[in-house]
Amino acid sequence: MSSKTRKVVIASMLAALVCVATMIIKIQLTPNGYINLGDGVVILSGWILGPLYGFLAAGIGSALADMFSGYAFYIPATFLIKGAMAVVGYYVIRFLKGKLSVIKCSVIAAILAELVMVVGYYLFEGAFYGFDVALLSMPGNAIQSVAGIVTGTLLIQLFDKSGISV
Repeated sequence: MSSKTRKVVIASMLAALVCVATMIIKIQLTPNGYINLGDGVVILSGWILGPLYGFLAAGIGSALADMFSGYAFYIPATFLIKGAMAVVGYYVIRFLKGKLSVIKCSVIAAILAELVMVVGYYLFEGAFYGFDVALLSMPGNAIQSVAGIVTGTLLIQLFDKSGISV
């Protein structure tokens, strides 16, 4: 199997896993926000696949979760925000690799990726609902980011120790 075909197959599998992880455990926080485990796989996608395929796996998987969960309004924003999270995660880990331990790299990458999520949804919701109203979603998104930081860091550790990479 060629390297490109392998990446497409893994990206497809990770997109499906992002979708399922986002939908399977869902704790509703606000009318439009909930805690899920999808962000951990979003961050893992960037780490494993790099910026392009990681962006696509994270963005498509998260957008599909929005579609299947009845949040169609959020699909374009989710695609861009979750894709950007994977890209940020990839570049932060790549920049820090060799300078810090894998766990420190993955924690910092996850924190910065989740910051992209919190700010991204604040800007998106602010543009449509007003920035005062968008502030109401920030605590829920911040709580969601903690779930993403923990699961993303754990998944990266698991994959790193098992030697799984593309």
